[in-house]
Amino acid sequence: MKNIRNFCIIAHIDHGKSTLADRLLEFTGTISERDMQEQTLDDMDLERERGITIKSHAIQMDYEQDGQKYVLNLIDTPGHVDFSYEVSRSIAACEGALLIVDATQGIQAQTISNLYLALEHDLEIIPVLNKMDLANAMPEEVSDQIIDLIGCKLDDIIPASGKTGYGVHLILEAIVKKIPAPKGDPKAPFQALIFDSVFNSFRGIIAYFRIMNGEVRKGDYVKFLATGKEYHADEIGVLRMKQEERKFMGTGDVGYIISGVKTAKEVKVGDTITHVENPCTTAISGFEEVKPMVFAGIYPVDADDYEELRASIEKLQLNDASLTWEPESSMALGFGFRCGFLGLLHMEIVQERLDREFDMNVITTVPNVSYNVVTSKGETLEVHNPSGLPDQKWIDHIEEPYIRAQVISKTEYLGSVMKLCIDKRGELKNQIYLTSDRVELTFELPLGEIVFDFYDKLKSISKGYASFDYHLSGFKPANLVKLDILLNGDPVDALSTLIHRDNAYDFGKRICSKLKELIPRQQFDIAIQAAIGLKIISRETIKAVRKDVTAKCYGGDISRKRKLLEKQKKGKKRMRQIGNVEVPQTAFLAVLKLD
Repeated sequence: MKNIRNFCIIAHIDHGKSTLADRLLEFTGTISERDMQEQTLDDMDLERERGITIKSHAIQMDYEQDGQKYVLNLIDTPGHVDFSYEVSRSIAACEGALLIVDATQGIQAQTISNLYLALEHDLEIIPVLNKMDLANAMPEEVSDQIIDLIGCKLDDIIPASGKTGYGVHLILEAIVKKIPAPKGDPKAPFQALIFDSVFNSFRGIIAYFRIMNGEVRKGDYVKFLATGKEYHADEIGVLRMKQEERKFMGTGDVGYIISGVKTAKEVKVGDTITHVENPCTTAISGFEEVKPMVFAGIYPVDADDYEELRASIEKLQLNDASLTWEPESSMALGFGFRCGFLGLLHMEIVQERLDREFDMNVITTVPNVSYNVVTSKGETLEVHNPSGLPDQKWIDHIEEPYIRAQVISKTEYLGSVMKLCIDKRGELKNQIYLTSDRVELTFELPLGEIVFDFYDKLKSISKGYASFDYHLSGFKPANLVKLDILLNGDPVDALSTLIHRDNAYDFGKRICSKLKELIPRQQFDIAIQAAIGLKIISRETIKAVRKDVTAKCYGGDISRKRKLLEKQKKGKKRMRQIGNVEVPQTAFLAVLKLD
């Protein structure tokens, strides 16, 4: 046990975590040159296309130093704020962390928030200064920032380059020297933490675990504490480039267990596994419940696929524990699910994965956040969906969630970043100059305002430099109204939103004109209206496709033409009563991208 080291890699997005992980795998001989590719651990197509890590990836390496053989368990984590739950789970399974900082960009918002996550779990931090091979690296300046942040000495910071492999041997030496061996009692009852799981259509559910105390052998009778279900450990093993089977695993080991679990509900990430005969008394703590930030409805395009969509979301939730969902129905879209996501990127990735991995064609409604509605009787209701809002006459006031956001930017973009936040009803709380040309701004912002396009706008006005991190700070009363979109007088509940009264007119007008472009013309006029309660605030009309019924009348009495036109008018009126308007999927998506 004293020769095991468990550690993860944490950093801001695009600071070179996965590339450095490649060098560690190469240096320890875990992967042959023939199998080597860029960002080896990112095995999902989506990760390769977008160049981001979406899932944490665990892998075991062997390393020899001073004649001693060591086993290193590495977990490579994502950097984007939408996947911070993956990071928190990886941290719970480790004793140490490599904190990677880009020498060209310095410390950014997600670096700080991931560092605090690691410090809460008392991890040993090894600071690494990456991308030292680049011409625009600023080692002295960034080293000072790291020293200010974690209070280490200059000698503790390891200069490295994930691209060229410079400094990798120093990192491995530091891991062995500084990161403590796992603490745990090999003689105690078996106790292991599940930190991830995947669904395999042949073997059932494969759970990834880290053994805290005790030991497990192949064929043991084990029990999952949260669900109380008991299984035989059909196969246990360690995670190399491929899964490698083992007969026995001890305290501190990280690996996988296959026990023939068929249904997704029976495995929960953060659960504890123990033996049935000699169980441990307590479950492993320190695993927080995920709090979704953004809610949206996901509906099957074909109503018959409802059950299939449920099974797909259950399987996806195994692999992405930060996804939460519950069934709901909509007048416009039928039966579907109300899903909670950690952010807009997370929502986009989930939709994409449902399409690719499970071949599910889905419609997503306008994303929104959850609100607390205080009724005139003094009761508080939690509302995730504008259609769940009680009548205006029963509402005393609505409270919306606020976040405390940290934005770190170069000073030259300070004005435009401030303007963006203030336009989003933000309030400046604090302003600290980290160095002469870098500033940290703390804002209080309504979460509903940043759901749509805040992150994209922040990146574009700061030329990609500003970094952004946030956490929920509480609820405050707000002047919100429900904006309904009506097609031919019928509300489309999937397009209704809760919005601040000052922005409602502008937003309603933009949605109407956007829908006018996207909804195909019918044989009858379609009225698109935006309404607050009974008051219509904006209207657009899609004109009917007309057939020239008077074409065959050349000359003759005007009454002949009039007769044909009247006949057409009657037909249009009847068609309008029975005709229904199909809203294409692009229209739902376009509302998200309104600028």
